[in-house]
Amino acid sequence: MYQPLQTEKENLLSKYLRILTVVAAYWTISILTVFVNKALLSGLNLDAPLFVTWFQVLVSSSICFVMSSLSKRYPRFVTVPSGNPLDKETFLKVIPLSILFTAMIATNNLCLKYVGVAFYYVGRSLTTVFNVILTYLLLGQKTSGQAVGCCLLIVAGFWIGVDQESLTDSFSLIGTIFGVLGSLSLSLYSIYTKRTLQHVNQEVWLLSYYNNVYSAIIFIPLMLINGELSVVLNYKNLGEPWFWGVMTVGGFCGFAIGYVTALQIKVTSPLTHNISGTAKACAQTVIATSWYNEAKSLLWWTSNVVVLVGSALYTRVKQLEMDQRHREQMNNQKV
Repeated sequence: MYQPLQTEKENLLSKYLRILTVVAAYWTISILTVFVNKALLSGLNLDAPLFVTWFQVLVSSSICFVMSSLSKRYPRFVTVPSGNPLDKETFLKVIPLSILFTAMIATNNLCLKYVGVAFYYVGRSLTTVFNVILTYLLLGQKTSGQAVGCCLLIVAGFWIGVDQESLTDSFSLIGTIFGVLGSLSLSLYSIYTKRTLQHVNQEVWLLSYYNNVYSAIIFIPLMLINGELSVVLNYKNLGEPWFWGVMTVGGFCGFAIGYVTALQIKVTSPLTHNISGTAKACAQTVIATSWYNEAKSLLWWTSNVVVLVGSALYTRVKQLEMDQRHREQMNNQKV
């Protein structure tokens, strides 16, 4: 009697420790990635944000390719889904999502280039609002009044945040616009990801591999149109090993955040992931204001609290609605 109970407690403890480790890894890597990207986009005196983003997806593509190759040669040690990004049929089915993926990461990095890390979360806080709007317009799915109320709270927090940030020297209108566009593209990407996963046997890793490969190609004409080729070629530190070192670190961070995000959802749930992400954003804002020695007004902090509370309440409302639908389905099955 004692031994099985002790074993059960040890298994439960191991599970909790695993979840704690994964959540801690997500927080650490996510916050580190934001600060590293900010340094790459604003601290290198290199006005080529699309080039920086392109190099990150190139590194991610290379890592995926190496892991795929190792999986074929050493399947006992490395196991990842097999796929070929050069397959014509796969390309035609996935490329629309890859265009959205490119828009998403480009606008997110452009937002981070022009706004401070402390304001980054508020600047990109409209993702939930766009999710509600687009799921209705594209999928015909209606949202409850409570959820809409939460969205209005988020919009109010965003509005207060922009108003207060505009009073500071760090405010950037173009950065804020890119933040809104980043929220819009992320919402579209989330919706179309569900449609595209069926073409890759529901394999998230495989879809990530394809998106990074195709995005690396899409960024090339975008960099040329933006005039970044001459900027990069004339960059004074282009031949310095440290430059390529920090660029590679940024690429590894980009790959790592994708991996730990999927891992956190796997060991917890999408709901817990959203709660963790909201709490992480709060910690990130506090760390950023301390790191950059930024003094913010009471209303500025209020805007962050309003956005965080609105996002948390929305997550809670959606959880309760899912639980209710599940109970109704179970009751219908019994009848």
